Amino acid sequence: MESEFTTYTCKRRVQSVFVSHLKLRNWRNFTEVDVPLRRRQFIVGPNASGKSNLLDVFRFLRDIANPKGGGLLRALEKRGGVSKIRCLAARQTPTIEIEIELAENEGETPLWRYAIAIAQESRGQHRSYLTFEKVWEKGNLILDRPHSNREDQSDKERMQETHLEHASTNAAFREIAHFFSSITYLHLVPQLMRERDSFQGRLLENDPYGQEFLEKIAKANIGKLNQDKEVQLKKLEQVLRIAVPYLQELKLVRHETRGTPHLEARYKHWRGHGARQREDQFSDGTLRLLGIIWSLLEGKSLLLLEEPELSLNVGVVAQLAPMIHTAQRKKKQQVLISTHSDTLLSDSGIGGEEVLLVSPGKEGSTVKNAKDIQEISSLLEQGFPVGEVLMSKTKPEGVERMGLFE
Repeated sequence: MESEFTTYTCKRRVQSVFVSHLKLRNWRNFTEVDVPLRRRQFIVGPNASGKSNLLDVFRFLRDIANPKGGGLLRALEKRGGVSKIRCLAARQTPTIEIEIELAENEGETPLWRYAIAIAQESRGQHRSYLTFEKVWEKGNLILDRPHSNREDQSDKERMQETHLEHASTNAAFREIAHFFSSITYLHLVPQLMRERDSFQGRLLENDPYGQEFLEKIAKANIGKLNQDKEVQLKKLEQVLRIAVPYLQELKLVRHETRGTPHLEARYKHWRGHGARQREDQFSDGTLRLLGIIWSLLEGKSLLLLEEPELSLNVGVVAQLAPMIHTAQRKKKQQVLISTHSDTLLSDSGIGGEEVLLVSPGKEGSTVKNAKDIQEISSLLEQGFPVGEVLMSKTKPEGVERMGLFE
């Protein structure tokens, strides 16, 4: 049985490691990806170029590793099977390959390297299976399926499951499993949060759109002192008081009869005690900002933010990048952000190495680090803002003609 000390040590290490490198082959839009990643990484590109699909590879790994997620077969089923996630441009090598490296610090040799390849039977039941699963610890290969395992070689059904998804087989590299299973994806939809009672029984797995966001806040820090929760709420309130005019106080309350959690804000008002509102009266921007700030305060292994600029005032958007940087000083959480906003990328502290450019093509999309593109790198060295330079590269060719539509 896993000891309490082992679990604590493993989770503590999860907080310090990050995905330092990503390799893909035949994953969705991409025939091949081979890029280093930073703790703060922005992803830009035209519509339908594959930004969301690039983020989805991390959600896919989370679904495999999550003890309640159902493992590899369930993760594939949720996405429609191998044929739906395999790149349409895949020809000579139809397998899907994913490889990640986990390091403690940028520029250091990775602590862990995990790789899988997935294929589908061309005949019969068209079952999905692994062609390999490999793990390296500090450069040493410690798992090599099926080559180093006779049972895997003699019983191919075993290759329909990863060792990653089972506690009985991942003991030697459980840190990787804990890292993947704690990945957070948030694309909060304000309407779902306001009307969550109308959608009871329809909760999506891992709640990616914030339907149960208030329950997560209410359940946070279970087992700790209640004052810890109050500290996080106060930090949340502190930021919102700057971004939301006249907001003075934020607190968590329970419904008088049903016991469901609500966020209640008090605003400056002509009345002596001010005016109070609950989340169903908050603006879309306020709710989305709530989700972003709370996720940064939680500080888990990897946070995926998809277009966080939506519904936010341009002045607030300009502060998102430095706010993420500030949060990362205390917690070494890695944050990957997809965006269409040059304002979000306007902060002078953003380097070219922190931005990935996704470019569509006839043979699939490509992903390149901005600093490795000579034209972009030269402009950045001349002092041009990252947002201005990169967004000009994501504009669809001939987009001006849209204004002539009749």
